[in-house]
Amino acid sequence: MDLGLAFPPEAYAYGQRSSGETHGVVLTKPHVVKLILDLAGYNPFRDLSATTLIEPSCGQGAFLEEAVRRLCASRKRLRRSWTSLAGAIRAFDIDDEHVARSRAVSEEQLVRGGAEPEIARQLAEGWVGAADFLLTPVTRDADFVVGNPPYIRIEHLSTQLQAAYRRNFESLYDRADLYVAFIEHGLAQLSDAGTLAYICADRWTLNKYGQRLREIISSRYNVRAYVDLHTASPFDSEVIAYPAIFSLGRGDTQAVRVTKLAFATPDECREAGKALLADEPGPTVDEYRAWFVGSEPWVLTSPRHLRVLRELEERYPPLEESGATKVSIGVATGNDKIFIVDAEADIERDRLVPLVMRADISNGTIHDAGRFVINTFEEGAGTVDLADFPRLARYFRKNAEEVAKRHVAKKNPRSWFRTIDRVYPELVERPKLLIPDIAGSLQVGYDEGRFHPHHNLYYIVSGGWDPEVLGGLISSKVALFFIWSYAVRMRGGYLRFQAQYLRRIRVPRPDMLSKQLTDELRTAFRKRDFALLDALALDAYELPKLPEFDFVDTRT
Repeated sequence: MDLGLAFPPEAYAYGQRSSGETHGVVLTKPHVVKLILDLAGYNPFRDLSATTLIEPSCGQGAFLEEAVRRLCASRKRLRRSWTSLAGAIRAFDIDDEHVARSRAVSEEQLVRGGAEPEIARQLAEGWVGAADFLLTPVTRDADFVVGNPPYIRIEHLSTQLQAAYRRNFESLYDRADLYVAFIEHGLAQLSDAGTLAYICADRWTLNKYGQRLREIISSRYNVRAYVDLHTASPFDSEVIAYPAIFSLGRGDTQAVRVTKLAFATPDECREAGKALLADEPGPTVDEYRAWFVGSEPWVLTSPRHLRVLRELEERYPPLEESGATKVSIGVATGNDKIFIVDAEADIERDRLVPLVMRADISNGTIHDAGRFVINTFEEGAGTVDLADFPRLARYFRKNAEEVAKRHVAKKNPRSWFRTIDRVYPELVERPKLLIPDIAGSLQVGYDEGRFHPHHNLYYIVSGGWDPEVLGGLISSKVALFFIWSYAVRMRGGYLRFQAQYLRRIRVPRPDMLSKQLTDELRTAFRKRDFALLDALALDAYELPKLPEFDFVDTRT
């Protein structure tokens, strides 16, 4: 019996990603797969033979195993022919071994479901093909797109493949992960009533590189359900991926149900599915009546937290719009071992700029470690002429091999000795607040005007604020609430304090604070009295209290 192929192999562009560009095999646990298929609506009580399911990166067949089992149950219940299943599944992978394994898994489930071995073989071969899903055409005929797309930073791919993907996908913005394109392309395959349900990292919901994908979803699709799995273990191996499950589709916007699983056990997944799909959401489910618009980050704390956040955002301007304030990151050199030296270095003194690094800050106090960064630029001009600085030239000649192999050196061969970022000696004398990237709380240090910040520190300068008063506000739980709402969460409760999140902090304008409150904030900041700073910040923001939120308080 010739069942026909759902899509002949010669019709699709064979995967151009090398085996080194594939993600490691990460198997989704069977009960998590069941939850994802439930959220997609791939239910054996439907006529699944009349539908099409796409699995864009089938790997070892974790999703296909359960999907085929449900498909067989649906066929049996409705007494459909085996030939009716020929177009029911389209599964892709660029790895031939994965394709073979997924076909074997599908074939085994078909035989268990009652298919003759030859029929099972033909169906499995027709369903699963060696192809790069991202290079396949848009069909708009998929009723379901499900899976666990690969996690690959796009800059890790070949230049040619990066260019091809960026031409095809508007979501590949900034340093996006490839799973962003898998979401965009999967959504494009959906029929009008179709649903996409993925498990993957959730960074795109908050980060800069997810902006365009969020805009695409906001303008063309709707979110149906979202499951936070940060503390759970949904995979068979330990993977630090900060995953989430989400279901998306076309059609009118509806209330979005959001829940969080602590461990993703079989019982927890089963109960979560019931609560998310019930006519009325269960007590563990939050329902968002209005979703986020455009490129807005998806702040999925709770509706109550979001309500307070929105009230604060309506009342106060962003940090950089208040008091001529600017958030920046310190200097990156490309090779700290070469470009960061001590005072004894045999280099012209006017080429050395005092430097502060994260390791030099403890409890908000800066310890002078005697570090200097080499300034390879002339003020108001380009890089220096090494002929004017013979000691510096000798130093670079001595370290030429290490300096020249940096990316910035290859990109700028005439100024091969330059640092990645420009050093600004005038910044040294400016008072500035210093903030390490990863921490439990906003560990704000104060430099009265002695150092240039390193790349592992963000810094804030202001033309309108007394920096210590601003430091007091930013050190408070109110400021941390903004970061907690928007920032990527790390294992152990730690947060990323990147510029994109720091800029989300709202502050009152300086003239909105009384002299007494200003003085009290300055004094409490100097004493690092965080309990008092929290209380003073509530006064400054005219808040009776903040909703409780979980974070590791390391403000000591």
